[in-house]
Amino acid sequence: IFVLFVLLLLGCCCGLVCAGQNRSDPRDQRLFPVLSINYDNVQMPFEVSLWILLASLMKLGFHLLPVLSGVVPESCLLIVVGLLVGGLIRVMGKNPPVLDSQLFFLCLLPPIILDAGYFLPIRPFTENAGTILTFAVLGTLWNVFFMGAVLYGACRLEAGRLASVDLLSCLLFGSIVSAVDPVAVLAVFEEIHINELLHILVFGESLLNDAVTVVLYHLFEEFAHAGEVTVGDVFLGVVCFFVVALGGVMVGGVYGVLAAFTSRFTSHTRVIEPLFVFLYSYMAYLSAEVFHLSGIMALIACGVVMRPYVEANISHKSYTTIKYFLKMWSSVSETLIFIFLGVSTVAGPHAWNWTFVSITIVLCLLSRVLGVVGLTYIINKYRMVKLSGKDQFIVAYGGLRGAIAFSLAFLLSSDDFPMKDMFLTAIITVIFFTVFVQGMTIRPLVELLAVKKKKKTKCSINEEIHTQFLEHLLAGIEGVCGHYGHHHWRHKLDRFNKRYIRRCLIGGERSQEPQLVSFYNKMELKQALMLLESNSSANLSTGDTARERVCVCERERERECVCVCVCVRLRSYSRHTLMPDAEDEDWSETRLRKQRLQMERRVSDAPTPSNQQTLI
Repeated sequence: IFVLFVLLLLGCCCGLVCAGQNRSDPRDQRLFPVLSINYDNVQMPFEVSLWILLASLMKLGFHLLPVLSGVVPESCLLIVVGLLVGGLIRVMGKNPPVLDSQLFFLCLLPPIILDAGYFLPIRPFTENAGTILTFAVLGTLWNVFFMGAVLYGACRLEAGRLASVDLLSCLLFGSIVSAVDPVAVLAVFEEIHINELLHILVFGESLLNDAVTVVLYHLFEEFAHAGEVTVGDVFLGVVCFFVVALGGVMVGGVYGVLAAFTSRFTSHTRVIEPLFVFLYSYMAYLSAEVFHLSGIMALIACGVVMRPYVEANISHKSYTTIKYFLKMWSSVSETLIFIFLGVSTVAGPHAWNWTFVSITIVLCLLSRVLGVVGLTYIINKYRMVKLSGKDQFIVAYGGLRGAIAFSLAFLLSSDDFPMKDMFLTAIITVIFFTVFVQGMTIRPLVELLAVKKKKKTKCSINEEIHTQFLEHLLAGIEGVCGHYGHHHWRHKLDRFNKRYIRRCLIGGERSQEPQLVSFYNKMELKQALMLLESNSSANLSTGDTARERVCVCERERERECVCVCVCVRLRSYSRHTLMPDAEDEDWSETRLRKQRLQMERRVSDAPTPSNQQTLI
């Protein structure tokens, strides 16, 4: 009755408003419209929500069919869905939407790069930094100039339409189509579960070659617009590369430090902790784009710099929020990118040329293979762990192209580049070839060649102790020998970090907490949360002692008591803080301090790194 009364009252109010509006012209009086449609008012948010819903449903349906997901990569299926949707829109007599470059670079790409940078495995990345930089810089330069020169020669030999393609246009096209796409690499390599070394080599290359691609793209675009190239322009182009790459890293590092410093003071407002991580990261990307720096490098640097300090300051609920929101955001963006690629293919316009497209695909494969084999021959002379022939094949075969190449080609001016439509058609064909052919065949090839896959291992305190012991031992050996390698400089950086940076960016007692104690607390917290989620002690390993099982039982009894107290005692609502759950009260600060003291006693009994270096 109350609901009906409210609806009648609302209807009367609306009727009075309509009557007041129609009172000026009594001839136009009409009956009150019971149902009206005003789609234009909600068209934009409705269509955006519909696209996101479609992408999520396609992703859900893909994983519900294990037979399909085991054969076809998810990116291939999403492109096919985009082709079908674009064809349906075309049949209805409307123009399909195109993957706008502003939408891609400002909205869809940043979540994927932030997710990759924030959870980037630091140790494998730093250990293989030289190899990654070699593939990203020298490999990309080789691909660009080799493809541009050979393609220009083929266009000179081909009479007719290709005769109008000049050298700068070929070099610009080579800079667009040569770069490995991080979105496509992530979409394929995460499904085949390749080993950590190959994954970090290909994915790290796809992240770092952005600086080379951006510099060469703008350089050749300016040269084509100016019409002439001097030696000074070439020198400035080389300088521009270092400015773009290092400038992006510096911008990301500054915002990462700001994010870490801000998180030091959020202990009283836990609900906005994840917001600072997202805002500072996005501001780093936008600030880099303002000055034409590498936004991808800025996001990677921001995520890598702020993660260890932010996670030491925020609560575990905020960490869980950051983790799952980033995964959800990047997954939705990746899905939308591949769907829009299919829709944009239907939208056109296209200018098909068999000769140009065929030569482009062959040159993409040939330049990639020659570059990887040639650079690996040089790299293996300086690596402790050599890259085998199988590894080289996977690195060369995993060079996938994606939406970045399409968006860069879409930004070209039709006045300066009359062959823009032909370039777009060739780039879309290369994307489809790499995603469908290489993406679908890389899994059976990995199994055929018996390439090592990623092993799921659980971190243990014993492994962490031995890892740190070996790092200090190698740093001491390098100091005795007078050879200052990466172990020596890593040790210096860690000491500087512990003495100065951690004290400024981490608040409370955690700023002076030993690394082993911090690692132990993280492991204990993770195990406790898993236990509380399961709500039983069945997930405990067989190696748990009787004392630990008694403690678990006591914790469960205490949790039941807390639950009873919570039911009886009502707390006042606050929009600035999160209500503590029973699990949070169970994992109290007193218990954490006791375990921290026990761990410190164990660490004090063990030989310290300074004693190890003294012995050395």
